[in-house]
Amino acid sequence: MKARRDVTAWVLLPVVALAMLPLMSFSTWVTLTIAGAAMGMMLFLMASGLTLVFGLMDVMNFAHGAFITLGAYLAVSVLGRMAGWGGSESLWLNLAALGVAVTVGAVVTGAVGAVFERMIVRRVYGSHLQQILITMGGLIVAGQLVVVVWGAQPLQVAKPALLRGSFLVGGAAIESYRLVAVALGLVVFGVAHAVLNRTRIGLLVRAGVENREMVEALGFRIERLFVGVFVAGAALAGVGGVMWGGYQEIVTATIGDEMTVLIFIVIIIGGLGSVTGCFQAAVLVGLTTNYVGYLTPKLALGSNIALMVLVLLWRPRGLFPVAKP
Repeated sequence: MKARRDVTAWVLLPVVALAMLPLMSFSTWVTLTIAGAAMGMMLFLMASGLTLVFGLMDVMNFAHGAFITLGAYLAVSVLGRMAGWGGSESLWLNLAALGVAVTVGAVVTGAVGAVFERMIVRRVYGSHLQQILITMGGLIVAGQLVVVVWGAQPLQVAKPALLRGSFLVGGAAIESYRLVAVALGLVVFGVAHAVLNRTRIGLLVRAGVENREMVEALGFRIERLFVGVFVAGAALAGVGGVMWGGYQEIVTATIGDEMTVLIFIVIIIGGLGSVTGCFQAAVLVGLTTNYVGYLTPKLALGSNIALMVLVLLWRPRGLFPVAKP
């Protein structure tokens, strides 16, 4: 029964995509589908860590957007200093510049996440109300620190030259940057899936999501898993911020806050604690946003709320719920 339900959830993506094909030309459909997939991959990068933090640690971290904002501003600084590589006519140098920005974003936000967990989150384990209040306060403070370091004015991201344009495939316009985002998202999902399903650490994480008490009774220190998951979640948010900043090309101090609601929609649709569900939901939200934005622009803002309501009416615990005792 569970396998059948999982297959039904996976079929949802192609069903939604193919249902849109008769409503537009094929070239438009291809363009919107790739754009939706790219947006979905960036949402997955930003949301995947938070869904595990919720599922394993039972922590409501409303400051998650601060890591996204930090990643976006790091993209401004790193790509600005690598203008030589970013402005080169070599695709490999362009990709290398973006790769350096992604690496710096992951390392710095991961380190900040470790400090944030140690100084703030660790003090409020087990109390959702205190978690909401203290992480919201942390979000406000982080936003002001970003303004102190980078200023209050919007900054432009120096997107690598060869990733700025589009190319035509059968009449469909495809942005190079979006293809890079899709590839990166697939790689991260593949690595995360392999770690969670084929390693001992992944086994402990999944076991901790399903039954924390059992893992502790077996003698494993769940606190170390907490720190590792939180740091990984912050690092992924930083990577997502780097990619989203490059996608928007303009960065402001509220860029992470603006994505918070969408991220919560993704993890609710996917099922708390499920990386696979997060991946599925992120792509679904990305496709829905682009299809509805093209067909009925006035409904675009509410389309993801409507999608979440429909999914929860079908599956109240999300597409890929994690079993709880």
